[in-house]
Amino acid sequence: ARAMSSDSVTFDLTGSFETHNLDTAPNNEITMTKDELMDHFRLMYTMRRMEITCDNEYKARNIRGFCHLYDGQEAVATGINAAFEPEDSWITSYRCHCIALARGGNVANILAELFGNSGGMTDGKGGSMHFYSKKNNFFGGQGIVGAQVPVGAGLAFANKYNAKPGEKMNVAIACYGDGAANQGQIWESANMASLWKLPMIFCIENNHYGMGTSIDRHSSHSDYYKMGNHIPGIRIDGMNVLAVKEGMRFVKEFCGSGNGPMYVEMMTYRYHGHSMSDPGTTYRNREEIALTRSTRDPLEFVKNTMIDAGFAEADEIKSIEKKIRKEVQAETKKAKEFDDVQLKDMLDFVYANSMESRDQEVPDFIRMPDYEKSFWKS
Repeated sequence: ARAMSSDSVTFDLTGSFETHNLDTAPNNEITMTKDELMDHFRLMYTMRRMEITCDNEYKARNIRGFCHLYDGQEAVATGINAAFEPEDSWITSYRCHCIALARGGNVANILAELFGNSGGMTDGKGGSMHFYSKKNNFFGGQGIVGAQVPVGAGLAFANKYNAKPGEKMNVAIACYGDGAANQGQIWESANMASLWKLPMIFCIENNHYGMGTSIDRHSSHSDYYKMGNHIPGIRIDGMNVLAVKEGMRFVKEFCGSGNGPMYVEMMTYRYHGHSMSDPGTTYRNREEIALTRSTRDPLEFVKNTMIDAGFAEADEIKSIEKKIRKEVQAETKKAKEFDDVQLKDMLDFVYANSMESRDQEVPDFIRMPDYEKSFWKS
């Protein structure tokens, strides 16, 4: 790192990128201010504490059903969000809590959603895998493996269709894991995006395991950024938020300028198992997880970067961490205070009378698994 002024420092990113079918590449350095770095750290640490809280609440049986945690991958969501504009479209997999936070959510409405409470981001009716915020152009988590990618291509089509002539297009990104990367629907979406030169980013968050199967056992081609064949691609160090930010700035510029889609592979790692039902230690050992935590942890990287740049002292960072822990605890308490979702509310947004917001029809009867608990319109 080298100081540009008392307020900014330039950081070296050499070795953070590999490219495929590209004549240009991201810059090998990035200039950051203390405020920018500190904002990234605060968001990432909030993500980490929120996901640890989810883990504890799940074990306490306050969260039920499917639950996939994102701790270890925080630099990916934070870096993408830093490079994007609010008007860019984002859709992802079921591992979506932290992206929902980055894209306009808060800890209270995310945890309320997980608790099934009415104060949740989708009114308590979506749960862990189905966060959504149209006003923030976040089109959610997707419960079906890989199914978000064709929807992402549709978002890219909409962005191209709605772009004003002569202006850059807003981009769309679909994030998915290495376990989904060989699906046919992704190939079909890539073909369409390439034919129509859509501003579409196919983003593989390569955490090295498709559920409990390592990439060398589930994919004959593990250079995922090259999977688009003629479609350009880039591999980014997904544990370095600065590399993600600069890399995605480059990708957004490329795709938004009418050059068509791009494949992006984020090299990252998840600390928890695939989901809460997976201990995460039957197909990998604890030493592997501990080694990643000690050598490549994305939060430790940001902390060390700020200290080395003279932006913060270790005690200052500890104080911020303590404050964020208290904030997450308070938000968790708030999330539990919302009312449960009422049965009558479960029928909202099922049948529409028109395309106008909330102009809907409620059916007279809906059959529940237990007939005696079926809903009759009063």
